[in-house]
Amino acid sequence: MRITRITALGALAAVAALTLASCAGTGATAGADGPQPVPTTKGDGETLVVWAMEGDYQDATLEAINAAFTEQTGAEVDLQIQQWDGITTKISTALATSNPPDIIDIGNTQVPGYAANGGLLDLTNYEDDLKQGATWLAGLEDPARIDGSLYAVPGFAGARAVIYNTAMWADAGVTEVPTTHDELTAALDAVAAAHPEPDFAPFYLPGQYWQSSMQFVWDAGAEIATSEGGEWTGGFSTPEGIEGLEQFAEFQNTYSTGASATLDNITPDQNQIFADGKTSAILSTGGSIAGITKANPDITADQLGTFPLPGLSRQNQPAMLGGSVWGISAKSQHRDLALQWAKIAGSPETQKDYVFGVDGWIPNSTQAVEAAQASGLTPQQEGFFAAALNSKATPAAANWPTIEGDKSIAELFGAVASGSKSAEDAAKAMDEHLADVLNG
Repeated sequence: MRITRITALGALAAVAALTLASCAGTGATAGADGPQPVPTTKGDGETLVVWAMEGDYQDATLEAINAAFTEQTGAEVDLQIQQWDGITTKISTALATSNPPDIIDIGNTQVPGYAANGGLLDLTNYEDDLKQGATWLAGLEDPARIDGSLYAVPGFAGARAVIYNTAMWADAGVTEVPTTHDELTAALDAVAAAHPEPDFAPFYLPGQYWQSSMQFVWDAGAEIATSEGGEWTGGFSTPEGIEGLEQFAEFQNTYSTGASATLDNITPDQNQIFADGKTSAILSTGGSIAGITKANPDITADQLGTFPLPGLSRQNQPAMLGGSVWGISAKSQHRDLALQWAKIAGSPETQKDYVFGVDGWIPNSTQAVEAAQASGLTPQQEGFFAAALNSKATPAAANWPTIEGDKSIAELFGAVASGSKSAEDAAKAMDEHLADVLNG
């Protein structure tokens, strides 16, 4: 998920600050029991192998991290940019070898699978020092924590927020950004009154776009699934889960098109629907800004506004957070050096000056997000950054990819939105499926 990058003047000058901020460790041995500072091992003559994914970070960001690391340790970095095609198999194979890459850039929801196979180093003992006083975003940290143990350092995030056509809303008399659910529905009612066309949706929300639909369930207080004693239990059939499904269906049925109940966001492309003027709002990632303006050049970025979706909970709905994290190979021959590199990559200085300042991503902590907000964001960025402060992610279960792959969770929301199943029946069936798969 890509958001517009921001250029930071003088960013490369921050390398020295990164180095100073990353020297707090005392040289403790990697793997020792109990809380430990990140080691300050020297690595003259050694080379750390780092895998980064194509498009995740700009060259300036990785060069700054590597320069600070070399200044601190004396070790060099062999940076290898990886392509997305076949990457899951490539990483799994590499982690199983006796000489894997030391640091790997992986998706936040991929951590449980690699950790369950013993491929990632347990970072729990170094957690406090790796955090460096920051509060990591829940949507990045939670999937990296399995049974209480930490297996990755958050790198950056991308969130979902409402994207709306400011001109269309203004024409309907709506000039203020909604901050409550009632204000949102009043705005959408006004837009609907101004656009009585039968194929127009005030808020296009396809039912099977579960990454967005799930926000209603979280807002009602339910989880996808929780683990206790190693046993996973689905949360859709709880009273809160059923309430969230019903609230989603009511909103979807009221403000989206009838045909969209069993559709996803790809077919048809919701960006194209927005670009064609068939809706005034969607819930999506920052990448939709570019998608909409490309599909219809007459719509410019300054005609698009963003805000987090207000919930019936009287708070912003929790947003599903995507992003990347840094994992250390369990079989790394340079664990102490890898810990130092990861600490620099996740540091507040790197997050402020590079992850946000150069790459334009949402940084990894609430403090870094708030600092970015204080420094000034574009109207297009504001909603995504605000949404990230209340975030969630998928369960930290090794078998979670099966749930996404079999599309059962997408079909759950589609069934409830279309009315082909009651919320109770759909939730019960989904929880049974979650138990079978996640505990398999």
